[in-house]
Amino acid sequence: MRNELDQLRSRMAEITDLRNTAHLLEWDQQTMMPPRGGASRAESIATLERIRHDMFVSAETGRLLDAAAGELDGADSASDDAALVRVVRRRWDKARRVPTELAAEIARAGSIGQEAWVRARANNDFDAFAPYLTRNLELARRYVDCFDTFDCPYDVLLDDFDPGMATADVTRLFDELKAALVPVIGEVAQHADRVDDGPLHGTFPVERQRQLVFEVVERMGFDRAGWRIDDAVHPFATGLGSQDVRITTRWDEHFFASALFSAMHECGHGLYEAGIDSSLQRTPLGSGESLSVHESQSRMWENMVGRGRAFSGVLAPRIAELFGGSVADLDATSLYRAVNRVEPSHIRVEADEATYGLHIVLRFELEQEMIEGRLPVAEVPEAWDARFKEYFGLEVPDPAHGALQDVHWSAGLIGYFPTYALGNLIAGQLWEKAHADMPDLEAAIGAGELSGLREWLRENVHRHGAKFSTPELLQRVVGHPIEVAPFVRYLRAKLSDVYELDLP
Repeated sequence: MRNELDQLRSRMAEITDLRNTAHLLEWDQQTMMPPRGGASRAESIATLERIRHDMFVSAETGRLLDAAAGELDGADSASDDAALVRVVRRRWDKARRVPTELAAEIARAGSIGQEAWVRARANNDFDAFAPYLTRNLELARRYVDCFDTFDCPYDVLLDDFDPGMATADVTRLFDELKAALVPVIGEVAQHADRVDDGPLHGTFPVERQRQLVFEVVERMGFDRAGWRIDDAVHPFATGLGSQDVRITTRWDEHFFASALFSAMHECGHGLYEAGIDSSLQRTPLGSGESLSVHESQSRMWENMVGRGRAFSGVLAPRIAELFGGSVADLDATSLYRAVNRVEPSHIRVEADEATYGLHIVLRFELEQEMIEGRLPVAEVPEAWDARFKEYFGLEVPDPAHGALQDVHWSAGLIGYFPTYALGNLIAGQLWEKAHADMPDLEAAIGAGELSGLREWLRENVHRHGAKFSTPELLQRVVGHPIEVAPFVRYLRAKLSDVYELDLP
C-alpha cells in the first residue's frame, strides 16, 4: 500500500490537472472562443472549480496532510516533500473556510464579467459593466466574510495573490516609494524637452511587428515546441506546466512599443513557469508562490532588459531594418531615450517606470474603498477621474482610458494590482544581485546574449516554484526582505542617464 505522502501527491496531481484545465478554458475564452460562447464557458469553468474545490477541501485531504506531516517529521524544511505539505496545509486551511458553491460562483461571475468587460470597453460604456463589477464585489465581500483572522477586509484578498502580505505592509512600502519618486518625477518634468519619443510613433505594419516580437522573445527563451503567442484584448500569460506556456500581446499599427514590451512582459512570466523544476510539476508547487515574485520577472524583462541601454543597441538596428521610413536611421541612444521618456499617461500597461507606481497606488486605494463599501460602483468612474487628475494632472477622456482599461476587476481579481508595484521592488533587488554575481551582464545583454540572465533567474528563482514564500525566497537570494531602495537606485541612475541629470 502506498504511503500517505504518495497518496497526497497523487491527489494534488489530480487537483492541479483540474486547475490547469480551467486555465486552458480561460485562455481559450480570451483568445479563440467565439463571442456567443461566454455563457456556456462560464458554466464549464464553474463546474471545474466546484469539483476542484470539493476535492481540495475534503476531509480526506486533511487526513493525508496530517499523515504526511507525520512521515516527514524531522525532514529538511527546504525539501520538496516538506514544502509540498507546508504549502498545501496553508492553502487548505484557507480554502476550507470557503463554501464550494461560493467558490464556483466566484469562478462563474469572473468568466461572465470578462465577456461583459470586453464589450463595455469597446463601447466606452461603464454603465454596461457596472452590474458585473457589483456582482464581483458582492462575492468578494462574501468571500472576505469567511475569515476572521485578518486585520482588514483587503488583507484577505491580497493574501490570495501574495501570501502573508498585509495591507499595512503595502501601504508602508508605497508611501516610501512615493516619497522617493515624486521628487524624481518633478525634477525630470522640468527637463521634459530633453527627450523625444517620436521614434515610437509612425506606421509599423503588424506583420513586421510580429516578426520583431518573435525574434525578441526567442532571444529570451521562447521555444516554439513548448510555447505559443496569440492576440488578446488585454495581454496575459498562462502556464499549463513547464512544457506548455502560452503568452499573448496586442498590436497597434502606429505604436510598435505596445506589442513589443507587452510580449517581453508576458514572456517574463512564461520563463518563470517554464523554469520550474520538473519534480514540482503537477503539484501546487509547480507555479510561482506569489504574484509579486511573478511580476518581478515580467517587469524585469520588460523594463530593465527591454528598456535598458544595452538591449537598445540590439533592438534599434533591427527596428530600423524592419520598418524603415521614419525609423530608418534609428540609433540605440535615440531608442533608449524614447522608450524611457517620463510623461504622465492614461494607460497603465504603457506607463513609464517612474509614474507606473502611481497607477498602482490609485487602484490600490480605490479597491480598498470598494471592498469596504465606501465607494459605490456607480461612483467609480468619477472617483477614478478625480484621483487621476490629482496624481497625474490629466483629465480622463473616456472610460476606456480610465476605469475600464484593465481586465482585473471583471475577472474578480481584486487585490492583484499591488503585486505589480511590489514586483518592481523585487525586480530591483534581483537586478542588483544579478549584476553583483555577473559583472559582465550588461555587455552580454548588449551582445544580444540573454541566456546568462535567464539561467541566473532560473537557478535562483524559477526552479523553486512555490516552495518558498516571498520573504523566504528574497532572504535566500538577496539576504533581505522586500525593500524600496534598490529599485529607486536603479531608476535614478537610468533617468539620470536618459535626461542627462544628476538626480539625488
